Amino acid sequence: MKKILITIALVFLSVAGATESLEVTSRLLPPLLAAVTNNAVVSVNAGKHEFVVSLSGLGAGRTHADTTAATYVFDGLEWREASPVPGGVGRLASVAAAANELVFVFGGYTVAEDGSEVSTPWVHAFGPRSGRFYERQSMPVPVDDAVAVSYRDRFIYLVSGWHDLGNVNLVQLYDTHNDSWSQATPTPGRGVFGHAGGIVGNTIIYCDGVAVSANADRRRDFVANNECFAGIIDADDPRRIDWRVLAPHPGRPRYRMAAAGVDELGAVAFVGGSENPYNYNGIGYNGEPSQPVSDILFYELETQSWSTRTHDAARSMDHRGLVEFDGNWVTVGGMLQDQQVTDGVVAYELR
Repeated sequence: MKKILITIALVFLSVAGATESLEVTSRLLPPLLAAVTNNAVVSVNAGKHEFVVSLSGLGAGRTHADTTAATYVFDGLEWREASPVPGGVGRLASVAAAANELVFVFGGYTVAEDGSEVSTPWVHAFGPRSGRFYERQSMPVPVDDAVAVSYRDRFIYLVSGWHDLGNVNLVQLYDTHNDSWSQATPTPGRGVFGHAGGIVGNTIIYCDGVAVSANADRRRDFVANNECFAGIIDADDPRRIDWRVLAPHPGRPRYRMAAAGVDELGAVAFVGGSENPYNYNGIGYNGEPSQPVSDILFYELETQSWSTRTHDAARSMDHRGLVEFDGNWVTVGGMLQDQQVTDGVVAYELR
């Protein structure tokens, strides 16, 4: 993730058209206690209460020294700071998902002063009411910048991601009841990092990110990826996934969108992100400062079609989750225009 990125023009075999754009209204919730971006974000119901939890990430300075392990918990009224994510070091690109009234946070990578990055294997469960972390079985293959989705309030899938020196196309399956790992059906697409996705019922949808492209006469390039896939989970064996190719969404591929499955709409929503993939400081791998996009993408499972929504919130990117809270869908932190790290918490009313 430290390499020069070459964004390539992609020729689509099939392109899904967008329906007429609708507007999404938004409102601001109480801000985080500090500006943070690239943080793992998750919502969870525990003890008949809703919580939003932000874990790790990068502070306003956007340097290796600004990585953080901070944990913030929102109860609907205010944010409080809990114990930091264990490991003794700040990290970026962790992912999180909820199951059985607990938050599970996976991996991420550390950044040294010399710029070297290491994917971490750590897995921890977090109780939002107690504020305590519990160590769990480490990932078989440590990944960061993956997609995490929860299924049946028990299983968590980690889809693709970056591992130390390259992308993997693995789908790693964590059983929260047994604290055990297995390998699910790998994705048929290229391994990617910085992609986004969600789950509706038993179907995982994910899109975009950055892939590796090999060359005959020079080192590999890192290219924007326009692939989208649907994975249907077998009802009898959660390890088995029937992967299907989807048409790309309208427009150019995007990097680090906030995404989630919206069950009541039968759709996966993708909020924000950037069309110019970048290093953790928000500067593109092509040397150009990255800027966030302005619209929201929807993939509707029943019609197998894409649509777009406009919104009235500030543009944002560098997200690691879109989470449901109090009937709305929420982004926590991230980057605004000109790489400004924000403490903003935005609730979108998705219809």
